[in-house]
Amino acid sequence: MASIKRNYGGSSMILGRRGLGGRGARLNRAVPNRSVGPRPRPRPRPTSPLQAESAQDIANQARIRNIEIERRARQIANQLIAQRERARLAARNGRIFTEFDIDTDVIPNQQEIVTSGLFPNNVGNQTRFFTSSLLTETQKRYYQEIFNGEMTSTSIIANDITASSMFSIAYGHVGGSGSADEGGQVNDTPSRAIYSQYRLLCLEPDDKKFTINGVDQDSMYFINVNRALMKERLDEGNIEVNLAYLSGSKAGLTHQNSNNTSSLVGIRALGDGNSEFTGQTNPVMRVVDDSKITSAISVRRGHFGRRYNLVSGSIEQGVYNATNPYHVGLLYPDLGIMALSADVLNVTTSFNTATGSEINGNNALKLFTSISHSGAFLLDASNDKLGFQARSSEKVTSTHYFVRATNAEYNFSNNPTFVTGSNGRFAQSSFIGDPKVYITSIGLYNDRRELLAVAKLSKPLLKSFTREALIKVKLDF
Repeated sequence: MASIKRNYGGSSMILGRRGLGGRGARLNRAVPNRSVGPRPRPRPRPTSPLQAESAQDIANQARIRNIEIERRARQIANQLIAQRERARLAARNGRIFTEFDIDTDVIPNQQEIVTSGLFPNNVGNQTRFFTSSLLTETQKRYYQEIFNGEMTSTSIIANDITASSMFSIAYGHVGGSGSADEGGQVNDTPSRAIYSQYRLLCLEPDDKKFTINGVDQDSMYFINVNRALMKERLDEGNIEVNLAYLSGSKAGLTHQNSNNTSSLVGIRALGDGNSEFTGQTNPVMRVVDDSKITSAISVRRGHFGRRYNLVSGSIEQGVYNATNPYHVGLLYPDLGIMALSADVLNVTTSFNTATGSEINGNNALKLFTSISHSGAFLLDASNDKLGFQARSSEKVTSTHYFVRATNAEYNFSNNPTFVTGSNGRFAQSSFIGDPKVYITSIGLYNDRRELLAVAKLSKPLLKSFTREALIKVKLDF
């Protein structure tokens, strides 16, 4: 049962019980002690006939696909060549439609700022102002609507059918002074409602009062431009309001501020003998925005547009004393609102604003009197009337279409008078070999050849075989 292990020159043999020839014999040949070299690469197995046939099929399919791609490419190229040839022949014989090349003929999304006169009929300097008696007495306690023509409910003066609303003016007081409530509640008066309304429109949520040059204002005048006239916004830098100085003497020297209503206040006339402005020209305060010397301030993080200061100055001469301007109010061009300090106007233009409790001060009419008289009587250095100068502004997006008519195109007309009715020959013998037409309009069509827009030329444009035309059509959105 024992096994015998013997060594024969580096080889070993293990014999089982039955010796070399026994069933349990196991031979182990020892590996000689020498360095081992790299193993030889195995020979590639021969490819079976089935695998060779599969590779050949793949190659054949690839060649077939390439042939099909080349055939389709030649077919498309031939179609393009034929299309160009047909277009060339059509151009020679006269075409009706020409497709725009989107890459070279159409320039979309072109934006520009367009300004125009703010007031009706594109007027930039309004000098005529009228209140309307069509407002109810209750409405007049809150605001006055200003028109450019007569608007009355009486039969004494005929209405101006061309008159339209330009802006409204109102007076507001944070505590409700200067106006009376029907129920006698000073905390619920028109002036308080007006101040609260514009505070919510113009100020930050945590601001309770308007602030002019760092000073909180309890009493404010407001000018609100008609939304249809201002379009997108007021054009800052082109706004000037002229305010004529008022005369408290018209109301009598015994009147107190509490009952000094604007119906008793007039304008200080030139050379009236009693005015401190006798001998002077233009007793008026000119007010502009300071957009030319300072940047805008965002209102409510930009959601309500921007804000500028209203200061003493003119459009022609700019801000007076630009290093230390005289502040009058605030401008909100994106809202179309101008807010003027009543305290400043009391000092500079003698408004003498009524601030008593439970009295109908009619303060808004004071602002109307000041604006309307400056536009009616006063002149600037160029002898132009001082009124309310303003422009509207809007961003217009346009697409430009370049219409190209080469010398061989559009030299014939579909007009029946171009040819004779009997044999279809040219009505004018001079057209033989050299027809002439005039381009008067251009139609823009969709893919179904449905007319979408028509562009009219300012004057007819001559077209012939010796003339080419390039016309730009601008489509605004």
